[in-house]
Amino acid sequence: MKTKFAYDKEAARLAKAIDLAIAALQKYPPPAWTTQHLAHFTQVYTAFRSSVLNPSPKLKKAGYLNQLMCDVLTYFQEGVGEGITYFWQQVEKEKLGYVREDKLRKIMSKSRLKNREEYECLTDVLVAAGQEGRLTTQQAQQLSEMIGEFEKRKTKA
Repeated sequence: MKTKFAYDKEAARLAKAIDLAIAALQKYPPPAWTTQHLAHFTQVYTAFRSSVLNPSPKLKKAGYLNQLMCDVLTYFQEGVGEGITYFWQQVEKEKLGYVREDKLRKIMSKSRLKNREEYECLTDVLVAAGQEGRLTTQQAQQLSEMIGEFEKRKTKA
């Protein structure tokens, strides 16, 4: 028997993660961020929180909440730094059930990008990962080639 998706329960859990995200970066802002960066981040994540807790009735579905969850967690899945580490510690402490995945490493273990989600993840993090020293020049080149191959496949489709 299929269980009914409990939107309100899952929304409250994601809203708590959003609160933790804002608090983490207010406590440990990335060194390169200005007060304007932090204010913008806070504004965007506050809007996410509002969208999570107050969706229109037609959007009150698992798919919508999953998309918002991806939007909220992307920075924390792909980033590095004291604020990121603190965020994941707090998520674990609060037993929210979200787990940090190293999507970049998962993608690198494959020979090609399989879908748009992997493509977007890779294009979002490739430059930053190289600048942070998480990739060798050879790995960055391999991933750039995977992006090019994916784009060629999609233009033919």
